[in-house]
Amino acid sequence: MQRNPRDLVRYTASERANHWIVGICFILLALSGLAFFHPAFFWLTNLFGGGPWTRILHPYVGVVMGLFFVIMACRFAKLNVVESRDIEWLKNVNKMIDGDDHDMPEQGKYNGGQKLLFWGLVIGMLLIVITGFVMWRAWWTLPVNVVRAATLVHAVAAVWMIGLIILHVYAAIWTRGTIRAMLYGTVTRAWAKQHHRGWYRKVTGDND
Repeated sequence: MQRNPRDLVRYTASERANHWIVGICFILLALSGLAFFHPAFFWLTNLFGGGPWTRILHPYVGVVMGLFFVIMACRFAKLNVVESRDIEWLKNVNKMIDGDDHDMPEQGKYNGGQKLLFWGLVIGMLLIVITGFVMWRAWWTLPVNVVRAATLVHAVAAVWMIGLIILHVYAAIWTRGTIRAMLYGTVTRAWAKQHHRGWYRKVTGDND
């Protein structure tokens, strides 16, 4: 894709790579996790070389995802601190849903909904990683009741994460011009001014 010199850089190549590594790992973990969740999904283990290989790979892919998610969270945490303008945005979210977002409160690089999504993913990831280590009996043995409780929390957190990711993908598709930011790193000035006016002012110096 040929870049318009007036386009704004929203994500660097490093940030995009970080995002896609986490995303790909999550898809692999969701598929392999579903294979263990119910016998009806066990056929998904064929994607990983069979049941034993799926069982071996699942936690290691989880470690990779966890590490890269920590890097990503550290990169974006400050940008996702909830402010008063974000609360006002959330109060008026119905306007956004109806497609009338021109009068929405001015937002920075991320709006109130994106910030809630971010912290929801952080909480879900913490639960998944902690319970995953408790369940990883290849390295240690814990009381069976502890492992069972961890398994339940792990499954609930996984469903929570899958739901948030579906919402994340849907919102990116629904807001036209968003996906190109994570594919190519840039957005148009019109997109930035309409959806993230505060960020647009900051990076361009345009106060109109």
